[in-house]
Amino acid sequence: MTAAAQTRLEAELAELAGSVPDPELPVLTLAELGVMRGVTMHEDGHVEVTLTPTYTGCPAIEAMSADIERALTGHGIPDVRVTTVLSPAWSTDDITAEGRRKLAEFGIAPPRPHSAGGPVPLTLSVRCPNCGSTDTELLSRFSSTACKALRRCVACREPFDHFKEL
Repeated sequence: MTAAAQTRLEAELAELAGSVPDPELPVLTLAELGVMRGVTMHEDGHVEVTLTPTYTGCPAIEAMSADIERALTGHGIPDVRVTTVLSPAWSTDDITAEGRRKLAEFGIAPPRPHSAGGPVPLTLSVRCPNCGSTDTELLSRFSSTACKALRRCVACREPFDHFKEL
């Protein structure tokens, strides 16, 4: 296989692996969440997919790996190996703009982006995904998953999840 053909195949497989839904937030794909780091086709024929969990010990990483293996073997790739990599560490900045849009549309306040070297945000407010108000309060530091907090909007009184910044 030529280098160009291998690069095209790796890109196609990365798109396929990245389209797998996140098991905890099925509204997002693994690519939108930013945990799917890459796909490499090895000379012995196996395909290696690298994933970075949202945090060390994330219980969803096993489900993600199994779902990627199923997706790729279902498309004719017989030997798929999913490798977990911890460096560079995943950050909420890895969530794509589309992923942030989908979180808000799904009723989960997306994390605020960090601005490395940029201006420091003057507010710690979290915008309500239901009405848009920034008058919200923390109910619990943890929600249905460790990466989310439970908040309530003071304006519309609706509770909502907030994907915490990491």
